[in-house]
Amino acid sequence: MKVFPLNFKKEDLVRKTMIDSNAENKQNAEKQKENEAAPGLKESAPELEDAKKQIEYYKDLLLRKAAEFENYKRRTENETASVFKYANGELLEELLPIMDDFERSLKHGRENTEYDALLKGIEMIYQKFSKLLEGRGVKSFPTEGKEFNVDFHDALMQVHRTNISPHTVIQEVEKGYMLNDKVLRHAKVVVSSASAEEPAETPEDEEI
Repeated sequence: MKVFPLNFKKEDLVRKTMIDSNAENKQNAEKQKENEAAPGLKESAPELEDAKKQIEYYKDLLLRKAAEFENYKRRTENETASVFKYANGELLEELLPIMDDFERSLKHGRENTEYDALLKGIEMIYQKFSKLLEGRGVKSFPTEGKEFNVDFHDALMQVHRTNISPHTVIQEVEKGYMLNDKVLRHAKVVVSSASAEEPAETPEDEEI
């Protein structure tokens, strides 16, 4: 039982009682809230444990995948380097028999003076080599008498010709080749000039 002093007023008593009552209600509410939250925490503990296990699982999975990708990348780089290194192996192997034919022809030419036979052997090698290139899609294209075209020709010089239209290929110095539908090498040519004022043929021109 609480004892109040003699000079304690009634209003103070009411105020004191209300304050104590509010404090007690607040404490009870907090206790009730804690009691209500406790079962939820207990129930969520297994879920947290499962979440931790999943995190560890995916972390381990990520590390393994990263290691697998690094190994794949390294293996791919090695395979790519090997492909580039030996890309022409098949073509070069097909060229070896032609090299053998050249060596046999040279040996025959050194041992014999029958140059007609040597010429015939060289012609056979040339036909064999041309056939190999054609099988790979490599073919030469005609140039002489054609109109000059920068897509197919490289002009070495211009020579005036009165009986030929200007910008016409009048001499092929080096053959041009196509690889299927693509220019593999431009033909080197001599082209007729538009007028006599342009550079005329020189002795060097005649040697070509």
